[in-house]
Amino acid sequence: MKTMTTDELINLLDANEDLNVIDVREDFEVEHGMIPGAVHIPLGSVPERTDELDSSKSYIVVCKGGVRSANACEYLEGKGFDVTNLEGGMMAYDGELEFK
Repeated sequence: MKTMTTDELINLLDANEDLNVIDVREDFEVEHGMIPGAVHIPLGSVPERTDELDSSKSYIVVCKGGVRSANACEYLEGKGFDVTNLEGGMMAYDGELEFK
């Protein structure tokens, strides 16, 4: 499984790269802020919402600490998606947040 550090992600965000971030945390967790531009798909909803994803795109998957996002990455890789797990998740992320 591919991984990326939060520093790498922040550098890509700062460079205005076109990123596809999936946040698999629960509703109450994302209320505390999300990575700008991230799409919220709770882990339990990933199987029924894979049709919302484009298999030609790469995705960065994030959760609170990196375990649930790793599980989501394993599932999505098995479905043919190009995914990268964010190491340390939101606990390690100290970049800009967006609130929905």
